[in-house]
Amino acid sequence: MVQLQLQKNDCYQDMKEAAILSNQELNNCEDKTQNMITIKGIIGLIMSQIDDDNQRAVISLGMGDPTAYSCFTTSHVAEEAVAHTLSSAKFNGYAPTQGLPQTRMAIADYLSHDLPYKLTMDDVFVTSGCTNAIDIALCILARPNANILVPRPGFPIYQLCATFRHIEIRQFNLVPTKGWEVDLDSVQALADENTVAIVVINPGNPCGNVYSYQHLLRIAEIAKKLGIVVIADEVYGHLAFGKNPFVPMGTFGSIAPVLTLGSLSKRWLVPGWRLGWLAVTDPTCIFKQPKVMERLKKFFDIYGGPPTFVQAAVPQILEKTDNVFFDKNINILKQTSESCFEGINKIPCLSCPQKPEGSMAVMVKLNLSILKDINDDIDFCFKLAKEESVVILPGVAVGMKDWLRITFAVEPASLEEAIRRINSFCHRHAYQPDRNI
Repeated sequence: MVQLQLQKNDCYQDMKEAAILSNQELNNCEDKTQNMITIKGIIGLIMSQIDDDNQRAVISLGMGDPTAYSCFTTSHVAEEAVAHTLSSAKFNGYAPTQGLPQTRMAIADYLSHDLPYKLTMDDVFVTSGCTNAIDIALCILARPNANILVPRPGFPIYQLCATFRHIEIRQFNLVPTKGWEVDLDSVQALADENTVAIVVINPGNPCGNVYSYQHLLRIAEIAKKLGIVVIADEVYGHLAFGKNPFVPMGTFGSIAPVLTLGSLSKRWLVPGWRLGWLAVTDPTCIFKQPKVMERLKKFFDIYGGPPTFVQAAVPQILEKTDNVFFDKNINILKQTSESCFEGINKIPCLSCPQKPEGSMAVMVKLNLSILKDINDDIDFCFKLAKEESVVILPGVAVGMKDWLRITFAVEPASLEEAIRRINSFCHRHAYQPDRNI
């Protein structure tokens, strides 16, 4: 009995120490995440600056959700496909954790159209939007002392997910004077034996850039040299309207393994449907080892995927949506991107170094020396919202202090009005207003 009691006491002590260590890790994680900026969080704070009795329509150029505007609606094919699967009553139960087989096969076929090799159903996993795919990709790569390389400016969810997974973030620069290309020298300088992946966002969010075939090839070659995986964030895939066509990173999967992340959200204008995917584009099976793939499958046993009836609609959506729908949206985005670029560059305190060529957003440089009572990009955005009811995202949210991210996936008339208000705001706050403003 005494021996049993001692064993119990030892067990309780071990549990107590484990709990203390767990709490310490949790506190450390909380310390790191408390000061992190999320796009939705800061947009909410900026929106709170607008008076409740404000009589002007609020124009948001802050969130990448074009569905707020009537010119951006999804295809009839998508609507009818979801309506059919829902009304059929055949898809009210749980889907397999990796996704419905027909959904995974359809996504594999869709991605294979642009690749020099063919994906199979086993290469594809269905996720709850692209954010879920990001988190799972980081989970599968996590290990003690691991770090990943992410772009600056970039998408802040990577930093948040990495912190919760105890992965160090190392930021490499994108070069605004070179079309926001990756600073390849800084990538090699940042990497070490604990680097597990590099994140490539193409078409670019928040910069509106589209990488050339040659630049993506160089990234793949560096990833091979470093012995790391490429996480290809292609949520804006095919939304390209400049000189460079969209080239999937998976094209170079035989050089370095690629985890391709994507979704229906942007191209089909259905961010609320939360239908995304993670595809292992690795034809030489460098990453795709049996143990790794089995571990990946187990991660999906934890997560709940998108609604089953939405998954069931995916084959019809991917196979039957015609180019008329895509061309219409590309034409609107091209028009609004040009209006945004030209309008912003007419405002003396703002400059857009790169004309948008893809995605739905662009980075804008803020010249504070021209403004008499604006402290930084956050101050600019808060005061702009309060005075003009226009919401834009401060650059610090995407890693670039004293820059702004402006979303141009907006109804043309609303975008024109927003730029007019921004112009008026800058005029009021300028030291010496230009008579041409």
